[in-house]
Amino acid sequence: MNANTVPACRAADYRSEVKPIWCPGCGDYHVLMAFTRAFVALGVRPEQVAVVSGIGCSSRIPAYTNCYGFHGVHGRALAVATGLKIVRPDLTVVVASGDGDGYSIGGNHFLHACRRNVDLTYVVMDNHIYGMTKGQPSPTTEPDFDTALTPGGTGLRPFHPLVIALASGANFVARAFSGNPAETAAIIVEAIRHPGFSFVEVLSPCVTYRPDQRAWKDRVHRAPVDATDDAARAARRVMTDDGFNLGVLYRGSRPAYAPRHDTAVTDSAELEREFEL
Repeated sequence: MNANTVPACRAADYRSEVKPIWCPGCGDYHVLMAFTRAFVALGVRPEQVAVVSGIGCSSRIPAYTNCYGFHGVHGRALAVATGLKIVRPDLTVVVASGDGDGYSIGGNHFLHACRRNVDLTYVVMDNHIYGMTKGQPSPTTEPDFDTALTPGGTGLRPFHPLVIALASGANFVARAFSGNPAETAAIIVEAIRHPGFSFVEVLSPCVTYRPDQRAWKDRVHRAPVDATDDAARAARRVMTDDGFNLGVLYRGSRPAYAPRHDTAVTDSAELEREFEL
C-alpha cells in the first residue's frame, strides 16, 4: 500500500465504544446499522461526518457513532445542523430524529429547513409514539390508539411528514423500513448525495409501547411507482398511499442554498463603525 493511501473504512470504524441501550427489538438498532453502512458506501471518513440530534430514543445515535456528534436540545437539531453545514460545507451533515422530537416541538424547524434547502440529510425514525418518555401519543399516532394518557385515543388527525416536506420545499423525499437495513442504507446514501435538503422517514417499530408494530414487517412494500421530479404528482401519490410504501418518492432539482461567504471582519474598530447610528 502506498504510504499516502488512506485505507477504506469498515462499518465498525464508524461505531463508538458506547453500547446502545435501546429496548430489545427496537428498530433503531437497524437504523444505526444503516447509518454506518451508508458511510462506508459513501467513502467518507468518520472525521468528515457530523451526526446531529435532539432528544429521544432516536437521538442517541450520535453517541453510538465515532463521527463528530452534537446532541442538542429537544426539537432543535435542524437549527444546529443548518448552522453547522453553512459554516462547514465540507462536512457531511446528517440529522437523526424521531416523530416526537422532529414533528412536535421541532415541527417549525422542519418546515423551514425544507424551505431553506441547505445541503443536509434529515433521517426521522417514526414509531408513532413517544418511546423514551413511556408511551405518550406523538404527532403521528393514530387518532384512535389508546394510551394511559389518552383513553380511546386523541381523536386528532396525524401529522403527515412526507406531504409537509414536499409542500415546504424539501429536495429529496423517501421512506424506508428499519427491518431492511441494507435498503435503508441505500436510500440514506442517495439522500446524502442528492443536493439540498433531503428527508428520509424510517418506519422504526417501538415493540415496547407499540407491540402491534411487529406486524409492520408484513405491511411494508415497495412503492408501485418510480420516483418523480414533480412535487405535485409526488404529493398526490403520498396522500393516497397506505403509509407503508417504501422507496424514493421525490427527487427535486432546486439548487441547494449557497450562502455568500464574505471576508470576516476581525478589526474591532471596523466592527463598531458598522453599528454606529
